[in-house]
Amino acid sequence: MGVFSEFREFIARGNVIDLAVGVIIGAAFNDIVKVLVDQVIMPPIGLLTSGVDFSRLQWVLKPDDPATADINELVAIQYGAFINAGIKFLIVAWAVFMLVKVVNTIRRQPAPPAEEAPAPPPQEVLLTEIRDLLKAK
Repeated sequence: MGVFSEFREFIARGNVIDLAVGVIIGAAFNDIVKVLVDQVIMPPIGLLTSGVDFSRLQWVLKPDDPATADINELVAIQYGAFINAGIKFLIVAWAVFMLVKVVNTIRRQPAPPAEEAPAPPPQEVLLTEIRDLLKAK
């Protein structure tokens, strides 16, 4: 039973739960970045480059042969997909950088100064002075 209790303790730690939440949010963020790159960023870039669709750019090594029955005979290096993936990486890296920057800024902020204790009432100050004088004798 020792292994199961250790496993339960491991799963119950906050770090594992935080990691799971981070992975789930990261997967959702990946979908958002994919749409941002493919549907928002690349079309204007394609328009500026005379209608080039970067996702379809490729170097054909072996073209399709219409005479054969094999439909997937095309062999190509799809460097346009690599360009899109690079842009996605830069967007994700920038977002993570900004997130870390915000967290570091929050951590670096000094703690608010502790409020000083209110001054003791005058009779307490007087009693403290009397006590100190009696100790000195």
